[in-house]
Amino acid sequence: MKGLELVFLAGGSVLGAFLRYKITESPLLFNTLPLNVLIVNVLGAFILGMFVILSEQWNLDGRYSLLTAVGFCGSLTTMSSFALDSSNLLDNHHYGTLVVNLVANTGLSIGALIGGKSLMAAIING
Repeated sequence: MKGLELVFLAGGSVLGAFLRYKITESPLLFNTLPLNVLIVNVLGAFILGMFVILSEQWNLDGRYSLLTAVGFCGSLTTMSSFALDSSNLLDNHHYGTLVVNLVANTGLSIGALIGGKSLMAAIING
């Protein structure tokens, strides 16, 4: 990895981590469902979906993928917190909420990625 590539990666990572921290610093629960992690995962997937279309359409240099896809979206989203929240729900015998958490994080994130791609394609193609 070259120096400028590291700068792009680090810049995106710092911005993504900062935004995740701000969104998740105060726990937001719906009953026992942790919403903060769901929000960052869905938001990150949506941004990634938009970026994929922009990157393809504009034939962006790979450094922008380091900045946005790997750095920013990778630091914004959080599989480890999702796994911890799910484990805590399991440990506390909140099985229904666990299923909702699993389905919501995976399903809504995939839906958001597809939605971001669709929205950006519609904007670009007019």
